[in-house]
Amino acid sequence: MAKRPEREREGGVVLEERPKTKKPPLYKVLLHNDDYTTKEFVVLVLEQIFHHSEVEATRIMTHVHEIGIGVAGVFPYEVAETKASKTIALAQQFEYPLQATLEPE
Repeated sequence: MAKRPEREREGGVVLEERPKTKKPPLYKVLLHNDDYTTKEFVVLVLEQIFHHSEVEATRIMTHVHEIGIGVAGVFPYEVAETKASKTIALAQQFEYPLQATLEPE
């Protein structure tokens, strides 16, 4: 038999203690620099798939270009996995070797 949450009476109102739900763990989607994918394509990916403004997309692309890796966004696992897959599929469609990986935040 399932245990019922404890109830308290306060001014005629029954209060139940709700179980606390955990927030899902978040994952970074990382873009990796390569020698073939154009800067313009990376900005396009950041705007279309990750919904960054042109200014923010350009900033992230520059970071990826100069450092070799950069965070495109942080999402729950399923969303991060979908965005990484879309990025790779779009890159392959345009014959670019752009890679996107996931890393726990």
